[in-house]
Amino acid sequence: MKKIINTIIVTLTLAALFLTGCGSAPQNSDSAVRVLASTSILADIAQHVAGDRLPVDSLLPIGADPHAYQAAPSDVTKIAESDLLILNGVEYEHFIEPLLENAGGERIIIEATAGLEPHPAGGHADEAESGTGHEHEAGDPHMWLDPNLVIKYVENIRDGLIQVDADGAEIYRANADAYIIRLKDLDAWIIEEVNMIPAERRLLVTNHEAMGYFAERYGFKVVDTILPSFSSEASASAKEIVAAVEAIKSSGAPAIFLGEVENSDLANQIASETGVKVVDTLYLESLTDGDPAPTYIDMMKHNVTQIVNALK
Repeated sequence: MKKIINTIIVTLTLAALFLTGCGSAPQNSDSAVRVLASTSILADIAQHVAGDRLPVDSLLPIGADPHAYQAAPSDVTKIAESDLLILNGVEYEHFIEPLLENAGGERIIIEATAGLEPHPAGGHADEAESGTGHEHEAGDPHMWLDPNLVIKYVENIRDGLIQVDADGAEIYRANADAYIIRLKDLDAWIIEEVNMIPAERRLLVTNHEAMGYFAERYGFKVVDTILPSFSSEASASAKEIVAAVEAIKSSGAPAIFLGEVENSDLANQIASETGVKVVDTLYLESLTDGDPAPTYIDMMKHNVTQIVNALK
């Protein structure tokens, strides 16, 4: 997939620079630059940078899990009509590779995580044998769960918007600067909230390996992941279930945390054996249509509140 994206980036960047140099209007016939992000989270971040100048659409609908997403024929059309496509990167959007091959047309593609170093893949033996771990061999893509890393997302998105619409450069820079201040404020708020949790209770048991960047930034220990994979679509072996039960009992972790789109059956089974609570109201892969997580910042505040209330 990286080869495909790199090829498109090189070709279309040159085309975009040529058009900009000629003083041309944005590439669509209706003179509107079309910006498409792969997920609702990325679309919201990008919209804050684009401001009122450009609308940003999300390829995946609200509530969709990228790990399980089944592309629709209309998705090819959306990509084909886009001028700027914003991806998370780190092989998060595996579903998009055949869409890119079929879309045709010209667009600039940026990866929001460009310039960031991902956590390496876990390399679990059972995962490798079963083949369930191939989706994110490049590492953990869930960098948006640390607002400090999202600052780099904003900078990359800003640069992509300027590349596709140079006339709006001043607006994009100002909006990016303002949003970065909000991200820093969010980080400070999270630190204050987490400080209400006793250090010995800052323990996370999660459904899959999505919370690593969050844990690293805010001083949590990831005790266990029920599904030792970066994908919520992985499955757990009997040995992994036993290991999760033992890890919870030995650590004293009081809760198992799941994303709202994830199946809670296995977590509930483990909870019944360990006596811990299951918190299945986190939003990790998608925003919501209205409360509680209509924006990225709202999503993070909601998740932190859920975690703090369960652990303090």
